[in-house]
Amino acid sequence: MNITDYESLLKAALQQVEPQRLLFVFLKASLSKDYNEQEKSDFHAGQGGTLQAVMCVDKAAEELGSFSDLVKESEKTGQDWHIVLVAGLSGINNVAPGSAEVDRSLKMMMKTVQNGGDLSRFMAFNRGGEPVQFS
Repeated sequence: MNITDYESLLKAALQQVEPQRLLFVFLKASLSKDYNEQEKSDFHAGQGGTLQAVMCVDKAAEELGSFSDLVKESEKTGQDWHIVLVAGLSGINNVAPGSAEVDRSLKMMMKTVQNGGDLSRFMAFNRGGEPVQFS
C-alpha cells in the first residue's frame, strides 16, 4: 500500500494483521537564537528553523478518526504546534504493544528530535494535514 497522507496511513494501520498503536510527537518550529537574515527569511517562508517536541500521545488505530479530529483534540491541550511526527508500533501474537514499549518508542522519537537526528523515517504532517518531507 502506498502511504501518501494521513488517511492512507490510518487505513494501512487498520489493515495490519497485528494490532497497531500510532505514536504522535507534536513539534513546534522556531528560529534559533543566533539566526541570520537568510535563516529568518527561510523560516518565514516555512523552511528551516529549530524543532522542539512539545507533547506526545499514542492511540490505537481504531481510536483515530480524521486528521482534523486529531488537530481538534490537540487544541484542547492549549499547546501550540506546527508539525506532528507519526510512527506505527505493531503488536505481537494479537496483543497490542504494552505501555513500556510505547513509552520507550515515544521517548526515542522525542530524543531523535532533540538531538537533531534523521526525521525522514517518520511520517510528518503540518497542521493542515499536508505531508512534510525532511531533507
